[in-house]
Amino acid sequence: MTESPLISMFDEQTGVATLTFNRPDVLNAINTTMAEAFLEAVKGLNEQPGLRCIVITGAGKAFMAGGDVASMAGTPEHTLTFINSLLVPLNEAILLLRSLDAPIIAGVKGAAAGAGLSLALVADLIVAEENAKFLIAYNGIGAVPDCGGTWFLPRKIGTARATEMMLLGRHLTAIEAEQLGLVTEVASKGAFGEVLAATVNQVSTGPTRAFGAFRRLVDEASGRSLEIHLEAERQSFVKASKTADFAEGVSAFLAKRPAAFSGQ
Repeated sequence: MTESPLISMFDEQTGVATLTFNRPDVLNAINTTMAEAFLEAVKGLNEQPGLRCIVITGAGKAFMAGGDVASMAGTPEHTLTFINSLLVPLNEAILLLRSLDAPIIAGVKGAAAGAGLSLALVADLIVAEENAKFLIAYNGIGAVPDCGGTWFLPRKIGTARATEMMLLGRHLTAIEAEQLGLVTEVASKGAFGEVLAATVNQVSTGPTRAFGAFRRLVDEASGRSLEIHLEAERQSFVKASKTADFAEGVSAFLAKRPAAFSGQ
């Protein structure tokens, strides 16, 4: 039986979903089958009750080495068909992921290159093993970033750094990525799983709906005037104040105890 190129798991006790790119023999290079499986998994999360956190990671030595370049070779018609077979489902999955309330965490080992870098950037937080490296890579094949790379990367590290990575083919080590604000935390090889789990636990036990509202406000801020954004914040605060987590948070604050959020 052929192993799935994308492993999707959900822990009902913690509300944590884990999506694992699973083509380790080719450093998880993404092909049409994996792209379609990723979209189907994300659609499933959209219907998943009790979802509190989404973890995206890669099997084997790498997070993802980008698109399956070998499959891009051929006639112009073939190349066009293959590119669209990747990007149409991936783009739909990315938009759906960013619309969910649950925080997204990428656990990165080895290379996050090309589309792999873009998909890591979809996450709200990135935990990286010390051997991780981040690179755009598209300049090597005469292409341009996709999967939101040109949207997310400048917002994470600034336009100048993002341009440098594209034009000069510069890669970032895990430490450099942390210093620039792209990576949340760097862990040694032996502690990577523990550090990732601790980060997942912290956000998965938080006020999930408020986290989702926070992400949307941040994503939409740059396209708004201050006046419009202030009103969006007010409306989001009012909506959050009607949740069970808000009531719990206020009660816990007044009682001077840790809040026990339910995600509701």
